[in-house]
Amino acid sequence: MTSVVAGLAFALASCGGGDKKTEEQTPATPEQKPAAAAPAAPAPTAARQTHDVNLVLDGSSYKYVPDALVIRSGDLVRFRNKSGGPHNVSFWPDSIPRGAAGALQAGMPSQMAPLQGPLLIDPEAVYEVSFVGAPKGVYRFYCLPHVALGMNGYLTVE
Repeated sequence: MTSVVAGLAFALASCGGGDKKTEEQTPATPEQKPAAAAPAAPAPTAARQTHDVNLVLDGSSYKYVPDALVIRSGDLVRFRNKSGGPHNVSFWPDSIPRGAAGALQAGMPSQMAPLQGPLLIDPEAVYEVSFVGAPKGVYRFYCLPHVALGMNGYLTVE
């Protein structure tokens, strides 16, 4: 009991116990000059979108749903394992726009190999690919375990 009370007392003491204004926490010294007003923020651009693509086994057909997608540079594509896994998303290096590999690799965390997302084994598992900085053009992709069964698609960055 004593250690619980001591722990609570320590936690309360380390929190500072109350709402203090910022200027009270860091008083200005005479040498400091007030900061210049920050420049106005640029007008916000249109919100980036998230697009969902399901990875499915439908009967005996492995596919991406949808298998064709139009997005904008900066959008996010969420690939979700719905059925028939394991699945992944992989991009053919020779089937993406020139100069796109760097931006695409930066937007693909936890890659198995360059331009290959990890295997999604669990149902409803999600892998997100960010297209921030991706140049315009067509990006062809496929599922590594099911490429021979025709599981592929493409997206167009506008």
